[in-house]
Amino acid sequence: MSERLPDPVILDLLAGKLAAASKREWSVEGDVVRGPGTVGVTLGADHTGDPAHLDLNFVLNLERPDTTTLTDCVTGYGDTAEAVVERAIDTWLGTTGSAVFELLVQDGSFASHFAADDPRGFPGWHLIHGGIVGWGSGAEHQAVQLWAAEHLLPPALAPVLAKDLELTGGQLIGIKVFFGGRAGSETAEVRVNGEVHETASAAIAELDWPRPQDDLSYARTYLLLVHTQ
Repeated sequence: MSERLPDPVILDLLAGKLAAASKREWSVEGDVVRGPGTVGVTLGADHTGDPAHLDLNFVLNLERPDTTTLTDCVTGYGDTAEAVVERAIDTWLGTTGSAVFELLVQDGSFASHFAADDPRGFPGWHLIHGGIVGWGSGAEHQAVQLWAAEHLLPPALAPVLAKDLELTGGQLIGIKVFFGGRAGSETAEVRVNGEVHETASAAIAELDWPRPQDDLSYARTYLLLVHTQ
């Protein structure tokens, strides 16, 4: 694979895909992809050397980025540098993007809502559950994605995250969940506000999602928590 695409090229791809997904205007202004109102997306520095890896920051208020930024990372795949970046952006938009778009419009058109007292959600937090994206290879490439669509992840995560979520003191928390692989080579990762949470990752790893013997199957989703107290 060739080297990572230049940042201006990645930002142009981001702007186009954000506009298509949200059906709103997004444009590149310097090092920011600016959307409607105060919303924007910035691209993190290349700290991995992997052309397929992107660090993306959804900024809800560009005038107050320190307290309104949802940091995330995503990896794409493909035969060319452009293909892997496009796939990474699509995956991010289908999970993180859907949750943030829903936060902005609040009409159920992008993601599902779960109230703070809903047993399917997080006690004390309003949950916006982003989309579930899957990928892999072989006949069972959709196995983990289909399992994730039928099994609720928040009830498995809420007990192990409750104390740490309160300690953050934040009003808005983003949780990325990524898991899958094949039998004997599984992976499970939960990131809270961009940082790996080992206990939550272990909780996902212990669930009975499919482990294909020969094929590869992965799923990713994003949970956006809004404090209600």
